[in-house]
Amino acid sequence: MGTVGLSFGSATSGAGFDVETTVTSILAIQQATEAPLKAQLTSLQAKDTVFTSLGSDLATLSTSLQALTDASGTFAEKQGSSSDTNVLTLTSADSTAVAGSHTVIVHTLAATASKVSDAVASASDTLTGSITINGTAVSVASGITQTLTNISAAINLAAIGVTSRVITDANGSRLSLTSNIGGAAGSVSVTSTLADRGTTLGFTHGQTGVNASLSVDSVDISSASNTVTGAIPGVTFQLLSSPGTSVQIQVTNDNAAIESAFTSLTSAYNAVIHDINAQEKNSATTGAAEPLFGDPTLSLIQTQLQAALFGGGASGSIKNLAQLGVSVANDGTLSVDTSSLDTALNSHFSDITGFLQNSDSFGQNFSKVLNSLGSGTSSGAVTLALAQNSSQETAITASISTKDAAIATQKISLTTELNEANQLLQAIPQQLQEIDQIYSAISGYNQQK
Repeated sequence: MGTVGLSFGSATSGAGFDVETTVTSILAIQQATEAPLKAQLTSLQAKDTVFTSLGSDLATLSTSLQALTDASGTFAEKQGSSSDTNVLTLTSADSTAVAGSHTVIVHTLAATASKVSDAVASASDTLTGSITINGTAVSVASGITQTLTNISAAINLAAIGVTSRVITDANGSRLSLTSNIGGAAGSVSVTSTLADRGTTLGFTHGQTGVNASLSVDSVDISSASNTVTGAIPGVTFQLLSSPGTSVQIQVTNDNAAIESAFTSLTSAYNAVIHDINAQEKNSATTGAAEPLFGDPTLSLIQTQLQAALFGGGASGSIKNLAQLGVSVANDGTLSVDTSSLDTALNSHFSDITGFLQNSDSFGQNFSKVLNSLGSGTSSGAVTLALAQNSSQETAITASISTKDAAIATQKISLTTELNEANQLLQAIPQQLQEIDQIYSAISGYNQQK
């Protein structure tokens, strides 16, 4: 430990010394004892930064893997096509759909029952009489003029199984009524005495409700709607015309989505490997070792990730990632050949699904490993490392705070003491002069002659 002396020249000069500089020099020795603690705190905080980033990349990797291991994820997605989109189009193919080809023949389209009134000059014309629809009398609220517009609104509010609207064209305005039930089961019955200027409005059939008639794989199907569900499990398709000719519906697995998911998986895995590799060298800026160089948690993550690539059980003919076009480079990163993956999917789709989703499969084992490594669970390696660092940082910060408080107290005490000493030094010339004066008075000797 260094020493600090006072420099004030001659003791009788009255110049004294610089109290602030002296106090700072004395306390610098005390503050120097904090340097190792602050260096340790900085090191721990640097590790926290890397661990936090690594935890985030591990979470992204886990999410990318889940798209492949979740039974309702990418492998459940299906695509569909129609050989004649003028006859029918596919609306959707959900996770319950099975890849395959189906033959559909549309005989007739479904129609929804409707009726329409005679025209009046204007939808705002005042009407007389009453109207009953599907056995329910409909009237506008008291105090409101009975017009086509208001009657239509009252019908919709009555919730009597029909939807009403006013149609206005060059011939005037008409009241349109459409059943809320499609196909043959829907009907619209109207009893009306509505009249415009004494002329009673008649109602005519717009169309009669009928079911669509079609066959799917030689099985006759009747549908109340032209949107057909259930005829092919998991598939919904829309009927557009009824030529009575065969149309092929093709349901396929969505290989493109799966290949995209594998690409995302490898990219996310490579981000984690880059994080790890970056810590296994000296900083390009300072030349010092990276924060996690030689860290046991980082070594654990690296070892378990590499082991996970070759862990888990096989599924049928699929035993490893290499069979899916996935290869490992010298630096530990992955790449995927989507062409090879596409070929494998076309040949072994079920086995690949099992390789990722069966109990104890590669996919499920990899998922467990990621859960044990990341920051998403309380027992994850990154979570535990951050918690341990946090505990140390709390203790170090408390120790630094204690030392800072002691130094602050010492600064006050030193400043007070040294100010008093400085005042004494600065008073010496005056005291010497007073002594001279006393001596002269006693001895009669004048030192100033």
